[in-house]
Amino acid sequence: MDRGGAMEADPFHNAKEDEHMDAQTFKAGKMKMIQPDSLKDPKLDKLKEVLLGWINESLKAEHIVVQSVEEDLYDGLVLHHLLARFAGVHLTLEEMALTASAQIRKLEAVLEELEKRLEQQDTKWDVSLIHKKDLLATLHLLVAMVTRFQPEVELPSNVKVQVVVLEVSRTGIQSDVQTEVLTEDSSSPLFPRRDNAQEVSDTNDPMEQLMDMEVKQTMAGVGLQVSDLDQQFSDGVILLLLIGQLEGFFIPLSDFRLTPDSHEHMLHNVSLALSLLADLGLQVSAVQAQDVVSQDVAGTLKVLYALFRKHGG
Repeated sequence: MDRGGAMEADPFHNAKEDEHMDAQTFKAGKMKMIQPDSLKDPKLDKLKEVLLGWINESLKAEHIVVQSVEEDLYDGLVLHHLLARFAGVHLTLEEMALTASAQIRKLEAVLEELEKRLEQQDTKWDVSLIHKKDLLATLHLLVAMVTRFQPEVELPSNVKVQVVVLEVSRTGIQSDVQTEVLTEDSSSPLFPRRDNAQEVSDTNDPMEQLMDMEVKQTMAGVGLQVSDLDQQFSDGVILLLLIGQLEGFFIPLSDFRLTPDSHEHMLHNVSLALSLLADLGLQVSAVQAQDVVSQDVAGTLKVLYALFRKHGG
């Protein structure tokens, strides 16, 4: 859909501080990323295709054409028109919100009215996630709208995605792999959807074992624990997905290796991630791509800290 996106001081001063940081320097935060394999799932592609078709058919009279679930709903324009179309609610809002602050105000007003009518106790989206073009949150919102306003529309059933959940708290940085339900299995009425729309992956899942962050060292004085961060991010894949998710843009899969199988591929991925951080003004002092690839804990923490300091809440 055609439409008319300060460097912070590095808190790490020497090698000892790299290894032993005060827990107060971390901001609590929680975020989700869809796993690369799930992004390539044909069932997910089909769901996106059906949702796009539903939007375009619904707004045909307004001559609105949406081309991407990820890119075209962040500013509130499409959601505003869908609200008017299905709920008869016409808010006094500017048609084209051109600045980020105007877009957020518009989204707040539109989502408030939508949520009154969707009647969901546990929403999987918010203004910030939609504005950041978060695919997972946007899909949850659209599925809820179709289910509420046009339940006769046949969505692909049993669409699930594997998500990595990253959380920073005073006790450390933790990650987990979960299965998140986007649409129900229509052929299995005896197995109702869980209230939180999530199922924790089986503990024997090798991917969950990979993301299970066993504590490897304790930071002096405050009990802040650092786990297998070095291993989780050393190939650059999750790091690139995290950057794209947080900053609200899509990194073309052709630009990096989803399944790096050599040191050169990993180095390419991490170099791209550091370059993107630099372009975003998030300079990571003295960290080289080789540091992250070689699983240097201090270097990996510097990169993550730069992101969490900006987005951690």
